Amino acid sequence: MGLEFRKKTALLSDAVGVEDAEKLLEWLQGKPNAKVDLSACTHLHPANIQVLMAAGVSVCAWPRDAALSDWLKPALVDVQ
Repeated sequence: MGLEFRKKTALLSDAVGVEDAEKLLEWLQGKPNAKVDLSACTHLHPANIQVLMAAGVSVCAWPRDAALSDWLKPALVDVQ
């Protein structure tokens, strides 16, 4: 599992699968000013992208993988 929750930041690392989407959603629902750190993320299942888009969460660190980062930015930059 690639989820770790801190006080106001969710750290997504490695491959974050569909099974993580519900946990991510539940955590974000209780944190209106939450941020997400994707720096160590290598794969993000589309269900998690939908959760992040719907929550309008701020991304405080983009994936180190340039291709993944470039793919995610259009979906997540303007959702806030």
